Amino acid sequence: MVDTMALLPSFIRPPRTAKRLTRPAGRPPAGDEAVLDAPDDRLSPALVAAGRGEYAVAAGLLAVTRAAAEWEHRDRYARRLAAFARSRPEWFDQWRATAPDDPGVLLVAAQLAVDRAWPSPARTELLREVSPLITAAARAEDRDPVPWRIALDHARGSRAGHRYFEELWEAAVRRAPHHYGCHVAALRYLADSWHGSHRECFDFADRAAQDAPADSLVQALPARAAFGYLTDGCGPKVPRSRLDEAADRAIALSGRLPAADPWPAELRNKLLYVLLRLDRREDARAQLALIGPYATSFPWDRCSDDPLGHFLRLREHLESGAPGPAPAGLLGWPPEPPGGHGGHVRAADH
Repeated sequence: MVDTMALLPSFIRPPRTAKRLTRPAGRPPAGDEAVLDAPDDRLSPALVAAGRGEYAVAAGLLAVTRAAAEWEHRDRYARRLAAFARSRPEWFDQWRATAPDDPGVLLVAAQLAVDRAWPSPARTELLREVSPLITAAARAEDRDPVPWRIALDHARGSRAGHRYFEELWEAAVRRAPHHYGCHVAALRYLADSWHGSHRECFDFADRAAQDAPADSLVQALPARAAFGYLTDGCGPKVPRSRLDEAADRAIALSGRLPAADPWPAELRNKLLYVLLRLDRREDARAQLALIGPYATSFPWDRCSDDPLGHFLRLREHLESGAPGPAPAGLLGWPPEPPGGHGGHVRAADH
């Protein structure tokens, strides 16, 4: 068997809103609204303009992130703009026709093409046709790791071999050694390639977090590995202590990030799920306060077709002070004692 760790060195939807349910007397106020997948203050004007058919604000936003080497923001914005273009393509088509060589438009085009191919039963064949778009995006800005993150996702979806994936990984980390998106792509590849080998996923995630700065999003990578383990019924058990250590790393990172802010919202929503599965209710309540009104589709769309409503029910349950673990229906997968497994889901949920 190939040693996986030898291959990987360590190193839109428009937001929806919903009214809160009645808060019991004496509970701390957290706002009367919850929003799903809310854009931050920089992305919001770009989406509003795109809704009017205008691309200039989106182009300017990606140009700023490129000039300032804000690769985490650039990655997130490219994903969200591609998601918007998938349902509202007019503004993007105009941008592409007007400025076909703009690094921003090339980046969004590559992400959009991968997104369109991914749900198809013919994904592997369709993704092969996308390769030239990813190459064009990478050549447009050699410093940018985001096209390489897209290439890593593309390699996983097209079932590329380990050697090719390793070459992409090395190119990605040369550009940004601690880029979170590239690390998540690698973690997903490990999960898909060695399904059930969660210890390999944890080894990779722990080593990456140890090497990363304290304020890097990579500090949350072990918690993402824990999420994959807790929602997957394959493989040997991972010790409870390792799950707690992963959660503790993510809690420490969450505490360094702005409270009630859209930027760290997905990290905190995922961490909230992990903490609930570990029955760490007080820590879960603390994350709920930091989340504020910002629910995210992931991970709650894995539990329900109504992720916002699901988040609200979970929030109400936690704030009610009801004893005992959260009901199984609120966690999506049947909870077991920590260190066990829940129901099986696809490994891509890492």
